[in-house]
Amino acid sequence: MMTLLILLLALALAGDVLLGVLLWRSGRAPAADQDALLRALQKAIEGETDLLADQLRATQAETARATQSAVRDLGTLLAQSQNQSGQAATARLEAIDRAGAARQKAANDALAAQLALLENRLKGLEDSNAARLDGMRGALVQGLNTIRTENNRKLDEIRGTVDEKLETTLQSRIQESFRTVSAQLEQVYKGLGEMQTLAADVGGLKKVLSGVKTRGILGEVQLGAILSELLAPGQYAENVATVPGSANRVEYAVKLPGQGGGTVWLPIDAKFPGDSYAKLLDARDTGDTAVIAAARKQLETTLRAEAKDIHDKYIEAPHTTAFGVLFLPFEGLYAEVVSAGWSEAIQRDYQISVAGPSTMAALLNALQMGFRTLAIQKRSGEVWQVLAAVKTEFEKFGAGLASMQRHLNQTGNDLEELIGARSRAITRKLEAVQQLDPGEAAGMFGLESPAPEPTAARLRRRGEPEIGK
Repeated sequence: MMTLLILLLALALAGDVLLGVLLWRSGRAPAADQDALLRALQKAIEGETDLLADQLRATQAETARATQSAVRDLGTLLAQSQNQSGQAATARLEAIDRAGAARQKAANDALAAQLALLENRLKGLEDSNAARLDGMRGALVQGLNTIRTENNRKLDEIRGTVDEKLETTLQSRIQESFRTVSAQLEQVYKGLGEMQTLAADVGGLKKVLSGVKTRGILGEVQLGAILSELLAPGQYAENVATVPGSANRVEYAVKLPGQGGGTVWLPIDAKFPGDSYAKLLDARDTGDTAVIAAARKQLETTLRAEAKDIHDKYIEAPHTTAFGVLFLPFEGLYAEVVSAGWSEAIQRDYQISVAGPSTMAALLNALQMGFRTLAIQKRSGEVWQVLAAVKTEFEKFGAGLASMQRHLNQTGNDLEELIGARSRAITRKLEAVQQLDPGEAAGMFGLESPAPEPTAARLRRRGEPEIGK
């Protein structure tokens, strides 16, 4: 209704507006009439608008009343419908409850019956299992008793065997241990005996080293052993008066070739300042720097005095070399001298070379090489003479070989002529002569008869057929 009124009002307004526009465009009426027409048109529009507004308000009020009445009717209808639906749902739920209760009761009854049946079956199974367990328990106890008895018997056997083996093994091990201990005790007794012998030897050595004379003898013996090992007896001598007309004799001197076939001696004297060296070792054990320095100074003074003594007593060129050798019998003492730089100072001041056991061997090896070089130089003339004689004889030998080769070539040619042409000519001449047996030929010439030739071979040689073929 409301929509229809709005449409009618809109159509009326549109008609008025269209009429006014047409009149205004036509331009036939005067301006005053047009204004009046517009005003009249405006009033008409306003009147229609007001009328339309009143109608709209009335229509809205009526529509609102109708809507409220419809809503009330709808609410009443919905309430009635809900009431009826609730009653129907309640009735249905009650019917469902009654059906569910009946079904639940039937299910409970069936479940109770099944539980009773299951309980009966479980009781039967329990009784059966109890009986079976009793039987199994009895069998198990009997089996365990049997196994225990068998195990005890076997354990007794094993125990007896193990005890027997352990006793045998223990006895053998004990016997072996006793033998080992006895052998070790024997070795210990031997070692104690050797230690006692060594202690006695050390005591004797200490006694030997405690005297100045015996220490000198020790160095002299060691020097003599080195010289005898590395040099031939004719290359050195003992207790030599190296200075002519002097009664001083050096312990050892090495022979060196001099000018005019003479001999030049290299004096070697063994020295062992044991007291000074022992004091130095004791001072080092104390760790006192001043004591060590004093002991080193005393040892240096002693060595310088020994070197000066060798230089003054045993060196006089040209009968001796311009230097001598001071031999120290221990490597520790020699290492001390070298590390302190005393060997260079002694060589520079007294022309004495300090040598230990190892350096003495090297020095003697160098001298031995010098001896060999001199021997080669002395015998070089003889070697050249022998080589010249060999060269002469070899030239003669070459000429003889060439002559022999010519004779051999001539003999070969003669043999070739004799064996070749002449033997073939003789063979041709003798082809008509009948050949004798080897035995007959040997008898004719007075030679030994060869072994008789087999018949078959003889026939084959003559070209005759064998018998039976």
